[in-house]
Amino acid sequence: MQRPRSASEPAPSPRPDAVVGPGPARDPYVKFRRIVLAIFALGVAGTFAELILLEHTESLWQLVPVVALPLGLLLAVAAAVRPARITLRLFQSMMALFVIAGGIGLYLHYRGNVEFELEMMPSLRGLKLFWESITGATPALAPGAMAQFGLLGLAYTYRHPALRG
Repeated sequence: MQRPRSASEPAPSPRPDAVVGPGPARDPYVKFRRIVLAIFALGVAGTFAELILLEHTESLWQLVPVVALPLGLLLAVAAAVRPARITLRLFQSMMALFVIAGGIGLYLHYRGNVEFELEMMPSLRGLKLFWESITGATPALAPGAMAQFGLLGLAYTYRHPALRG
């Protein structure tokens, strides 16, 4: 049991991450947001490096993630350093583009594998064609990482105090 505090003793200061009073400056999820953003940044940086090493630059569509990933990382840093409404809205918009680009990339990778498999074995159909295409030379599910990064970025901004009001 704690002893009662005398009137001359100062009140204990709250933890730095504690929620104290109302207002947009108070965020009970600040640690969670930092962890999500760190995971986002590591994943985006690693994926960008991999795309550069794989020379993922042969067409305009292949350049989409090569350009979008560093832009998304730059906006993530801006959102972390200066979490103003406009910064967070720009970051959210970019994350929506990540999700869309991921979906388009899944389609393009799969379609490219289907075309390749049909060139190699024109008689392929049905489940056999699907299986050969999904496990083909181009990683058909790899663009899903873009969509996941977009969802992580959106999770970072979910109910962010700077967006209230």
